[in-house]
Amino acid sequence: MAGFAIVTGASSGIGLELARLAAQDGYDLLLVADTPLVDASSQLKGLGVQVENVEADLSTFEGVDRLLAAARGRPVDLLFANAGHGLGHGFLEQDPAEWRHVIDTNITGTVYLLQKVLREMVARNEGRVLITGSIAGHMAGAFQAVYNGTKAFIDSFADAIVNELKDTNVTVTCLKPGATDTEFFERAGMEDTKVGTAKKDDPDDVAKTGYDALMKGERSVIYGFKNKLQVAAASVLGGGFSAEAHRHQAEPGSGS
Repeated sequence: MAGFAIVTGASSGIGLELARLAAQDGYDLLLVADTPLVDASSQLKGLGVQVENVEADLSTFEGVDRLLAAARGRPVDLLFANAGHGLGHGFLEQDPAEWRHVIDTNITGTVYLLQKVLREMVARNEGRVLITGSIAGHMAGAFQAVYNGTKAFIDSFADAIVNELKDTNVTVTCLKPGATDTEFFERAGMEDTKVGTAKKDDPDDVAKTGYDALMKGERSVIYGFKNKLQVAAASVLGGGFSAEAHRHQAEPGSGS
């Protein structure tokens, strides 16, 4: 058996496909999400590996600790830190409990999980981590301001940790997708936006790009040529431009 992998946000979309790719390479799986995982695990159990589930709220330290307890001390060879939560609409309209949950899931819980797992990996001097960031981290996200801010943190944090661990055999890779055909926009309340109604990238293709980059030990990877152009334009033209461009995509009602 190749080893043991943890996949967060594994109930569907990119996370489920990352789990499938790891299983095809022989890794036993611990799948984690804040929703039931019965359907996800049933799709993977025919691949000849052990598949275990844990339902946990990864916006809390308690949820992360519950996940780690479910691993029962088994060394983690691959960690897919894929859990994330979006939130659309104008910032002033958002319930503080909702934007706090976005921050706690995307930043606090993710950083806590990474610290716990990376300490163990560095002690063994082996292991690979894939963090799902976003091209949103390179853009000022009008009508998605808190979410984009959390991804800016994650994209930057991943680069910093890569540098801190450069003298070890532990690798950290940041996958930066654009709009992907998952439940993200429904859960974020963005179904009536231009980006919510537009054609999106295939989560299977996005996951394969991230998985391949992980296995090569690459620092980061942006999925798709169009997404790379968006990041380049945002970098050159600045925050005011990217905020206005993002507004046209994410403003409520822009998809009608």
